[in-house]
Amino acid sequence: MKISTLFYTIRQGVVNIFRNKWYSLASVATISACLFLFGLFYAIVANFQNIVMTAEEGVSVTVFFHDPKDECESHEEGMFPTDERLYEIGQQIGARIEVSEVIFISDDEAWATFGPDYFGPNYADGFPENPLEGEHTYEAYLSDVSMQDALVTWLLSIPEVRKVNYSELTANTLSGVNLLIAYVSMGIIIILLAVSIFLISNTVAIGISVRKEEINIMKYIGATDFFVRAPFVLEGMLIGILGAGLPLALIYSLYNYTLNYIIERFSVLSTFLNFLTVDQVFGFLTPVLLLLGVGIGFLGSVTTVRKHLHV
Repeated sequence: MKISTLFYTIRQGVVNIFRNKWYSLASVATISACLFLFGLFYAIVANFQNIVMTAEEGVSVTVFFHDPKDECESHEEGMFPTDERLYEIGQQIGARIEVSEVIFISDDEAWATFGPDYFGPNYADGFPENPLEGEHTYEAYLSDVSMQDALVTWLLSIPEVRKVNYSELTANTLSGVNLLIAYVSMGIIIILLAVSIFLISNTVAIGISVRKEEINIMKYIGATDFFVRAPFVLEGMLIGILGAGLPLALIYSLYNYTLNYIIERFSVLSTFLNFLTVDQVFGFLTPVLLLLGVGIGFLGSVTTVRKHLHV
């Protein structure tokens, strides 16, 4: 492409925006509104998902093993795990895709934790021996609560495992929330993108109809298809960039103010609700909105040019 052609394309793209300033303004405003809602929705959903993920990190299953002291259990050979076998099982649990972290709790650690809670600070006085002797356990923290059933089924298939404690209600609730967020997000995104593309298409179509005679003259004197089409495509992309820049600035100010307000006025919330920082949100949102703006402008203008501009 020649430099003169490039500058002509850019100049005509900008001129087209001002030539149809009311339609261009309507397109920019609508795209800004759509992308503002998209960005605002993303900021809310991202924080909500982060809170859910934080809650998921605290969901675990507890693995109990057969103990020789338990007379209710049959004393089959290999039923009671040795120290080496306990270590091996722990390595196997930690290697599972469903597990993010596995913690071994010995019988002494278990007694040191539960003793004071149930019998007070002098709990050891009435128990010369550890009543939980042999009750070694593993706590496996889940990387994805939706895979809890698969992990529990596998754990119960281990001969040395006596019982697995887990919360099916918690896992199902968190999984359902994640699925609901995904469906709602997808639906809103599709609607907003469709509205934006429709409006840019109308704006470019108006620009083509206004310049119909000029375009025909250009074709008669030998102008290429690219030379005729490029300004309209650039017009749509510029509208998309403008439509993305405005909501970015507004959402940034609004999110930063809201986050600081919550932290200052409701500091209690920040202790158990893990909000995303401004950098975390806009590190993803900025390139996404700009790409969406350019993409919407490009798709809307290219589609309209092919439909209404037969060159």
